[in-house]
Amino acid sequence: MKFNELQFKNTDAQRVYHQYIKRIRNTVKPIPEADGQEVLMEFNSHIHEYLQKYPDQPELNSLLNIIDKLGAPEEVLKPLIADKLLEKATRTFNPLHLFKALVLNITNGISYTIFAILYLFLGSFAFLIFAKAFTTDVGMYFKEGKFQAVGWIKNPDGHEEVLGHWFIPLVVFAIMLIYLLLTLLLKLKKSFINTKLS
Repeated sequence: MKFNELQFKNTDAQRVYHQYIKRIRNTVKPIPEADGQEVLMEFNSHIHEYLQKYPDQPELNSLLNIIDKLGAPEEVLKPLIADKLLEKATRTFNPLHLFKALVLNITNGISYTIFAILYLFLGSFAFLIFAKAFTTDVGMYFKEGKFQAVGWIKNPDGHEEVLGHWFIPLVVFAIMLIYLLLTLLLKLKKSFINTKLS
C-alpha cells in the first residue's frame, strides 16, 4: 500500500503537515522502508481521522491539535526504531546496526548497557592486535609455568610469551567468536522479551 499525503486548503496547514511528515520520514530512515511506510500511514491515518472528526474547526487548529496529541516523532518512535534496529542487527550481525541499536536501547534497561560494555570490551582486543604489530610487550605470558596475563605488560623480564606471532590470529578468532556469541545472546534476549510480551 502506498502512502498518500493529505491535502489541505489552508497553505499554513499544508506547510505544517509537510514538516511533520518530513520529521517522521527522517526518524524512520534507519529501519526498513516497508516498516517506515507503515509508520507513515499509521500517523497519516490518525491525522485524517481527527480532521474528519472535527470538520467545523479551522484546518490549522485541528492539525496542530492532533500533532500535539501524537507527539514529537523523534521521541514517540524512539522505542519502535530501537526495536527494529535491534532486530535488524541481530539478523545481519552488522556491527554498525548493532551499535546504533544499543545506543537507542540503552535507556530500555540495564541489560542493554551491559551488552554495550561487552561489545566495547571487544575493542580492547582489537587494540591488542595493533599493539602486537608494533611492540613485543604484547602477548600471552607465563612465568614459571603459570599463566600470568594476556595483553600488554610493562616489564616482560622473567615472563615467557608463549604465542608469538600466533597471538594475532588467535585474538582475531576470539573477537569473532565473542562477537557472534554476544549477538546470539542479544537475539535470544530479544526473542525472550517478545515472547513474554505476546
